[in-house]
Amino acid sequence: MSILPSRARPRGGRRFAALEIAVAFALVGSLLAVAVPTFAREVHASRFVEPVEGLRRIGMGAIAYAQEHTVGQGFPPSAPLTPATPPRGRCEADPPGLWDSPTWRALDFRPGTEGVAHCFAFAFDRAVSPARSAFRAQAHADLDGDGITSTFEITGQYLDGDPRGPVIDPGMFVDSEVE
Repeated sequence: MSILPSRARPRGGRRFAALEIAVAFALVGSLLAVAVPTFAREVHASRFVEPVEGLRRIGMGAIAYAQEHTVGQGFPPSAPLTPATPPRGRCEADPPGLWDSPTWRALDFRPGTEGVAHCFAFAFDRAVSPARSAFRAQAHADLDGDGITSTFEITGQYLDGDPRGPVIDPGMFVDSEVE
């Protein structure tokens, strides 16, 4: 003999009330509202580390080089975009010896440990005269493979008679960083 009413619970277990489901959705939604933007910010920030740190190191290498040379030879010779084409939509490891050109060695620069993938290609341009030398260092990448390139750039100069010596200009030019 059963004490349960004729409408017994189904055998699958307990049913959830509409209010319980609504509360669960609200909690999950709240967690996602906090977690997703934070995750997106972290991913976005991590994409800035390689070009910003790489350009900082190139700039410091250019200043160190200039301090050992006259204004007319203030910075190492120009180096083309290395690798010649930025990786498209993914990070790639460079072939051995790619960063062994005289300019990259003079700047003491390579984007990372040899054989480790990176996403940006770097270039170094200089303009020299007896009274003024200047450089421009760039980092380029196509992070999502859509053909639009992110560009980061710093500049520096070495002026004859400037008591500061060679300097990196303040600020960094950034174009399509979110591309």
